[in-house]
Amino acid sequence: MTPPAADEGRTAADGHDQQQDQRQDQRQNQQGEVGASLFARPSARERRLLSDALRTETVGGTVLLVAAVVALIWANTPLAHLYETVRSFHFGIPALGLDLSVEHWASDGILTIFFFVAGIELKRELTVGELRRPAAAALPVVAAASGMVVPALCYVVVNLLDHGNLNGWAVPMATDIAFALGVLAVIGTNLPSGIRAFLLTLAIVDDLGAILVIAVFYTSTLNWAAFAGAMAGLVLFRVLHVNLRLRGWYVYVPLGVVVWALMYNSGVHATIAGVAMGLLLRVKPDDPDDPESVSPAERIEHLVRPLSAGFAVPVFALFAAGVGVSASALSETFRQPEALGVMLGLFAGKFIGVFGGTYLAARFTRARLSSDLAWADVAGVAMLAGIGFTVSLLVSELAFQGAAVTEHTKAAVLLGSLFSALVACVLLKLRDAKYRALWEEETRDEDRDTIPDIDQELDPIRRPTEAARRAREQERGRETD
Repeated sequence: MTPPAADEGRTAADGHDQQQDQRQDQRQNQQGEVGASLFARPSARERRLLSDALRTETVGGTVLLVAAVVALIWANTPLAHLYETVRSFHFGIPALGLDLSVEHWASDGILTIFFFVAGIELKRELTVGELRRPAAAALPVVAAASGMVVPALCYVVVNLLDHGNLNGWAVPMATDIAFALGVLAVIGTNLPSGIRAFLLTLAIVDDLGAILVIAVFYTSTLNWAAFAGAMAGLVLFRVLHVNLRLRGWYVYVPLGVVVWALMYNSGVHATIAGVAMGLLLRVKPDDPDDPESVSPAERIEHLVRPLSAGFAVPVFALFAAGVGVSASALSETFRQPEALGVMLGLFAGKFIGVFGGTYLAARFTRARLSSDLAWADVAGVAMLAGIGFTVSLLVSELAFQGAAVTEHTKAAVLLGSLFSALVACVLLKLRDAKYRALWEEETRDEDRDTIPDIDQELDPIRRPTEAARRAREQERGRETD
């Protein structure tokens, strides 16, 4: 049971969040006249939601890393035949077109939970989050778009030069936020909220791009009857949730399963059903005047995210990341144009795309880099964006027919992500002292009222450290002017 004091603290924090959000919106509207700030600190409410989401994703990312390592070890031991037997074991309901292997249940079924959460995140960001303001959204959107286009071009160029299969151009496009956060948890760095928000927004836009690519370019022959049934199910979902405001998991879970099954049989990748249902959820609080009121989307995301991060994505990784890493297999991976294009796309293409897109946006628009940070921080995040795991492995399975090419491409995804993670760790660790100072600034609570000092009015008596920080910031601003 939650203590009354904790409830009062949370209510006070929510009330201060709303006041702080209003003040920050006013400042951001004024700043919009002179340009958006890259890696700027999000609003109080956004930081709280970000902290809750990233806490779960960090734990899930650690589990994901463990699952990937287990898969690699299992697939490269004398028990490899058992791994293949389990992965290819079929079960389901053949009469409904759902007799799938364990591997396909993981990628087409369980992974739908991950895409459901991605749909909720996207809807929230576009409606009430940072992406609702064009000035705030421009930089991460430009960075994400460049970070998708340049890796795809890297892949295409490599495969054109060596007569490879061009169908895998989308494999190195997406950033895996859970894997990236798992890496951050392992190296123990405290990125400030502005950088974490930028990374999360980047990953959300990446996910949107991957969703569109999967739906448009990797859809088999369309079964119009099943597709119409899935659309009818989604309409019913919206009517029940938005118009009738009916509550109860016992209604939506069976309906969601039906929509998923129809989407799978339609020829559209089944995970699109998860995205669509996530986008249909209401993201605004039922009572905007009540500081304790939360939206249905926020409530559902809070319940489903641990299932996505701690179960769905690790299970997918367990049955997708098991590839051969013998000397001969690795050498073949470096020789195949498809695998080489994926590695270069993730390691070099992502970095060039994200960093270059951000720099060009700052160079030719009114956007500017936050005064607390430097371009070295952009480089670290751009390198971290090269960790493309979950969606990249999924697209590898969709893009190639031959088992050998698929396995080598998956190995390339793992290698490209590993190289990106190692270099990102070095770049971010070099700046860790700065990040730690910014993090302490954001979370300081001198008066012990459970509300960060940075989100409250100036009070030199109760919060002298924060008052001194703001005085230094004002002095810096006068010198700049």
